[in-house]
Amino acid sequence: MEIQTTKAGGILTLEFNRAERKNAITSAMYQAMADAINAADADAEVRVILFCGKPEIFTAGNDLDDFLKTSPDAPIADRPVFRFMHALSHCNKPVVAAVTGAAIGIGTTMLLHCDLVYAGDNAKFSVPFAQLGLCPEFGSSLLLPRTAGHARAAEKLMLGEAWGVQEAYDMGLISKVLPAADVLAHAQAQAAKLVALPAASIRATKRLMKSGREALQAHIDVESKMFGEMLMGAEAKEAFTAFFEKRKPDFSKFA
Repeated sequence: MEIQTTKAGGILTLEFNRAERKNAITSAMYQAMADAINAADADAEVRVILFCGKPEIFTAGNDLDDFLKTSPDAPIADRPVFRFMHALSHCNKPVVAAVTGAAIGIGTTMLLHCDLVYAGDNAKFSVPFAQLGLCPEFGSSLLLPRTAGHARAAEKLMLGEAWGVQEAYDMGLISKVLPAADVLAHAQAQAAKLVALPAASIRATKRLMKSGREALQAHIDVESKMFGEMLMGAEAKEAFTAFFEKRKPDFSKFA
C-alpha cells in the first residue's frame, strides 16, 4: 500500500510508503488519505491522527505525471487532492506530523493544517508553486504569512526556494527540531499523551484555536479557483513541459 495505515493505542498512523518515487502523491493516495481521515474523525477509537514518511523523505509533493492525467474539464474541487485537504483542514481531532527529509509543495502546505509538527535535523521545506506558473494552495497564502510574517512568507511563496529546519522552527512552522532518528518516536510519544487526555477537551481546544475556519475556507475557495485557472495557463504549461524535458523553463515571453 502506498499509504500505509495502522491503528493502535488510539492513534491512526498514515505513512507515505512510496519511497521509490520519493513519496510523490498520486490521486489514489490522496483519496485513501481523505477516506482515512474522514473515517477516523467518526471513529471513537481514534483520538489522534499521525502522519509520517520515510527517514530520508517525507513527500516530494504531487506526482506530476499522475496530477496532469486528471481531466482538465473536471472541477478542481473534485480532484482527490482537494478532498484530502478538505478532510485534513476540517478534521476535529488532533493531527500530528513527523517530518524527516524533504517536504515539498503540498508536503509543506499540509503541515500548516496539522496541530503538532516534529521535524528532523535533515528536514527541508518548500512551496514552489510560483515556479510552476501556479499560485499558493489550500490556505497557504493566508496561513504562512499569519505564521511567519509577510516578508518571510513572501520570500518562500514567491521565490519558491527551499529552506531548512531551523528556519522553519524560527518561523513557527514546526513544534520542535530533533535528530532525524528520534522524530517518529517523539511524535508517537506526544500523540500518546494526547490520547490519554480528555478527548472532548482536546477537540474543543482545537475547535477554539481554529475559530476562523469559515474565513479560511472562503480564502481556500478563492485560491482554488485561481489555481485551477492558472493550471490551464501558458506559464504552467511551459513549467510542466520544461520539467518533463529536464530543462529550465523560459517565462520571458509571458507578460
